[in-house]
Amino acid sequence: MKVDDVARYLAEHPDFFEQHPELLGMINIPHPQNGQAISLVERQSLLLRDRIRALEARIAEMLRHGEENDVIADKVVQWARALLLQADPAQLPSTAVEELKRLFAVPFGAIRVWDVQPAYAGLACAEAVSDDVKRLASSMQAPFCGSNVGFEAARWMAADESAVHSLAMLPLRVGANPDAFGLLVLGSPDKDRFQITMGTAFLARIAELASAALARLRGG
Repeated sequence: MKVDDVARYLAEHPDFFEQHPELLGMINIPHPQNGQAISLVERQSLLLRDRIRALEARIAEMLRHGEENDVIADKVVQWARALLLQADPAQLPSTAVEELKRLFAVPFGAIRVWDVQPAYAGLACAEAVSDDVKRLASSMQAPFCGSNVGFEAARWMAADESAVHSLAMLPLRVGANPDAFGLLVLGSPDKDRFQITMGTAFLARIAELASAALARLRGG
């Protein structure tokens, strides 16, 4: 019988040592750290302790992420409250951006909305954008996070666009409409603030809320 055959047999018969308990005290294997011979029972105990420590570490990480998510969710609620309390539609873009910057400590931010009503055509958010930006916004199915590689939106946030090293772009659209009517952008001089691998669930919720609020500016 080969070693693989023994391993396969034991895997297929997990009750083997229950049927032959006397073997547990006879089998000695090296300790994983100091190399001393220990019984199979001791080795199993070590393995169980290692697994318990790994599970405890995972639970601690899950709790930490849960606490972080609670903090973020609370900030999103505060931001949404600020939008709801803003009675003047013309102030909604600046309220949305400034509150996001304040609550989430983001240095840069801007909003652009196209095809607005004439009454709002003089707002900063209604400044002209290129067709490329409109196509980009409409093509985005989810918020984008990543490095600033010369995005036009970076120029909306800072006089020196090179100061924006990473950014998040949130398309604004009504419901499932494939065509976006605007773009909300956030930026940072920290290249790691908005990474392409980061989750965007909260940003997607922010985009939905911003879309619902800023849709009031759109033309008929």
